[in-house]
Amino acid sequence: MSEPVTCEMREQPAQPVLVVRATTSARELKSVLGQGFGAVARYLGGLGEAPAGPPFVAYHNDDMEHLDVEIGFPVSRALPGTDDIQAGEIPGGQQAICTFVGPYTEISAAYDTLSRWLRERRLEPTGVVYEFYLNDPAVTPPEQLQTQIVFPLKAVPV
Repeated sequence: MSEPVTCEMREQPAQPVLVVRATTSARELKSVLGQGFGAVARYLGGLGEAPAGPPFVAYHNDDMEHLDVEIGFPVSRALPGTDDIQAGEIPGGQQAICTFVGPYTEISAAYDTLSRWLRERRLEPTGVVYEFYLNDPAVTPPEQLQTQIVFPLKAVPV
């Protein structure tokens, strides 16, 4: 069984990224993520650059048959894109975050906890969700995988 999830808020500056955008089904997600991470990593290497943080996926919807995802890495500064690799940024601002430890197949419980935490505080997410993969599933046992879930928040009117 995975560890309990702790939620918190933080203010983040905008983060430049390089990504591949794709539409895929949940069934094909693992393969599409592998291809996307590989393409961005090769491109970064060709530029003589390294990622400035862990790999991530931005989920733009929750349609399990037609997931709209961005797959990539944070970078230290704005870099040019090419062909299928796009330059972009994770917007700055308030974020609700939690770190889930356990198999990817059990991550929905962390989403439920974070969503409930947001409702209790009357906070509204933007609709895009980020998952940052803090360790490598190729060498980490599933029960020790660490995934940081990030919900950017809509600005609260003052």
